[in-house]
Amino acid sequence: MYFVLRRGAEVPGMTIDIGEPFPEFALKDEVGNTASLGDFAGSRLIMFFYPKAMTPGCTTEACDFRDNYQGLLDAGFAVVGVSPDPPSLNARFKEKERLNFKLLSDEDHLLAAQLGAWGLKQNYGKEYEGLIRSTFVVSQDGILEVSYRNVRAKGHVARVVGDLLDAN
Repeated sequence: MYFVLRRGAEVPGMTIDIGEPFPEFALKDEVGNTASLGDFAGSRLIMFFYPKAMTPGCTTEACDFRDNYQGLLDAGFAVVGVSPDPPSLNARFKEKERLNFKLLSDEDHLLAAQLGAWGLKQNYGKEYEGLIRSTFVVSQDGILEVSYRNVRAKGHVARVVGDLLDAN
């Protein structure tokens, strides 16, 4: 089953659609090792983008993935979080919250921009560029299956888990 879920308007700059190959990437994880799409071969990949480690919304989302991790793993999914934070901050975040999946650093925003997860945001009337909370599900063959764009942290993981596990 292929579908797109999003809240609000289209995300400008989106360059990948459902059914297209997911972009190759080489990002540092929280301990400084390079991770790539090939590292997740054989699993369907849930890649969630969060704006800033150790903030309330990002902590909620990451901990919800942590708490649902085993069920997702049992269903054949790998989970990875991506933020513009440096590996050192992601390491502290992972340790503090006891996260059980990799956290990758997209400090130059290149992957986020390719996926439409980096762009213009608005907060308290001020416009700025930043990471747009989004989640992508990639098939075992490296094809984008599902995208959730511009989501709210609260309740998002429950929706993802429900959609993916009910579809299996």
